Amino acid sequence: MNEQTTITTAKDWASDQEVRWCPGCGDYAVLKAVQRTMPDLGTAREKTVFISGIGCSSRFPYYMASYGFHTIHGRACAVATGTKLANPELDVWIITGDGDALSIGGNHTMHLLRRNLDCQLLLFNNEIYGLTKGQYSPTSRIGTRSPSTPFGSVDRPVNPCSYALGSGARFVARGIDVHKNLPDVLKAAHAHKGASFVEIYQNCVVYNDDVFAPFTSREVASDKQLWLQAGEKMLFAGGTKGIALDMEHHRLKVVDGDSDEVIVHNPRNRSVAYMLAEMPVTIFPMALGVIYEDPAPTFDSAVIEQNEAAAKGKAADLQALVSKGQTWMVEKEPRAE
Repeated sequence: MNEQTTITTAKDWASDQEVRWCPGCGDYAVLKAVQRTMPDLGTAREKTVFISGIGCSSRFPYYMASYGFHTIHGRACAVATGTKLANPELDVWIITGDGDALSIGGNHTMHLLRRNLDCQLLLFNNEIYGLTKGQYSPTSRIGTRSPSTPFGSVDRPVNPCSYALGSGARFVARGIDVHKNLPDVLKAAHAHKGASFVEIYQNCVVYNDDVFAPFTSREVASDKQLWLQAGEKMLFAGGTKGIALDMEHHRLKVVDGDSDEVIVHNPRNRSVAYMLAEMPVTIFPMALGVIYEDPAPTFDSAVIEQNEAAAKGKAADLQALVSKGQTWMVEKEPRAE
């Protein structure tokens, strides 16, 4: 067996492939964030695999100096499940986009999350189909103009974090492609034992430029970003504002930062997590960081345990397995013509 290589820098995780995204694409920032994060995780390249589907984000495995699979449209989760079950020691990362994971791959994404496979799923959300030239995607907002919706989309968009919570995900988080906090979100996702779902707002400079500017631009970031920390009050706008529960209407509300009503973030509270994921940015700040985390037994550990129990006390006998059931021997010579 080859000895594992000790990785100490971000450069050790960068492959020799030329990175090919549009100049200014948010994917560059996410790639750098992941490469900077990997040395801090204590995993080896020989035990790491990045698996993607189809889309701009899915070129990601080429640029990581580890194992990787560039699979087919919407099937990254299925391939990742087989990979983890075949080799549970692997550190599995899934790289996907809003179209890849929530349209053709929506079924596979849902089942991976409800099964709680031990992996990290990074969903790059640019609210558009970038690779196929700007068609509207499942997350595109109502009114989005594109080659497929020249008069504006009338589709109601999917909220990825709400979708993940509804699918039974045990870890749900959000980040922004160029934000300094993204590596911390990635580290938290990796530390979680089970399926970690991370939505990353990623700017598409060609087909959907600045769609996230209402909460990412420098001028409004402080007032429109709520970075959640477990055990800390939900404060934003430099601590001058906070999030509280409106008990009369059973919803969230914005209050003064020094109010006793400000909620302390408890990542295990699924009900509040839903409300945080659904906060409209027109009225509230965007909830970022770890929104929900409540660990549970993983799918891969359950499968391994079941297989070990089924095999206990049994000897491997291929011939006995083949002969089991309705089998017979043909002894009569075939009739000559």
